[in-house]
Amino acid sequence: MPTRTARTDWIGGLQDGSGKVELTSSQVGTYDVSFPKRAADEAGGATSPEELVAAAHSSCYAMQFSALIAEAGGTPQAVEVTADVALGPDKVGGGFKLTGIKLTVRGEVEGLDEKQFIEVAEQAKASCPISKALTGVEITLDAALVS
Repeated sequence: MPTRTARTDWIGGLQDGSGKVELTSSQVGTYDVSFPKRAADEAGGATSPEELVAAAHSSCYAMQFSALIAEAGGTPQAVEVTADVALGPDKVGGGFKLTGIKLTVRGEVEGLDEKQFIEVAEQAKASCPISKALTGVEITLDAALVS
């Protein structure tokens, strides 16, 4: 399996510095990062590690979920996954940590009822490689079959 790479150039300190994160493997773009924007309610045109984790988690989950739907005998028509990644204070170790991830999935699937859909959604949450990598973070799931 391949290795994927991203790279960040940073100038300055935490509060007064800023950087650019480059999605090196895909070459799809370079994005601004800054701690003040990371900690603000509005991103102000910059991305953050949490947004990048959310992108990784939602896309990984969608792929895993689609595969498991097929294994369960269903046919995925459309799946929408949102990952909300929260950053907060680390009361034990100091600094900050990811305090939770909420996955929301809505899907149009032929061949599975609501109960099967939710069972497969839970299996995908447990078996997605990004979920496995983030076992130190509470991950919740809100799944619903759309008819």
